[in-house]
Amino acid sequence: MEPGTEKRVSARITGRVQGVGFRNFTRRRARRLDVTGWVRNESDGSVRLEAEGPTDALESLIEAVHQGPRTARVETVDVDWSDAADAFEGFRVRR
Repeated sequence: MEPGTEKRVSARITGRVQGVGFRNFTRRRARRLDVTGWVRNESDGSVRLEAEGPTDALESLIEAVHQGPRTARVETVDVDWSDAADAFEGFRVRR
């Protein structure tokens, strides 16, 4: 992989995204894309996603969370990009 191709994405997903399998959906998709990081429910009803990996894989993950599992209703996905810090091992659901 070329230097500088690894990125980090931080996203806040709102809508009907808790209690609908959203975190497990995100974890499965991230692992399939070989992305590291975590996803968790927030107290305000949103879901927070922190992930690192190749830019194209992260773009695919963000595209996927715009849809979510079929029982979800995503309203917004706020995304911030930065350089990867190699901060994660694997991808997990945080509680």
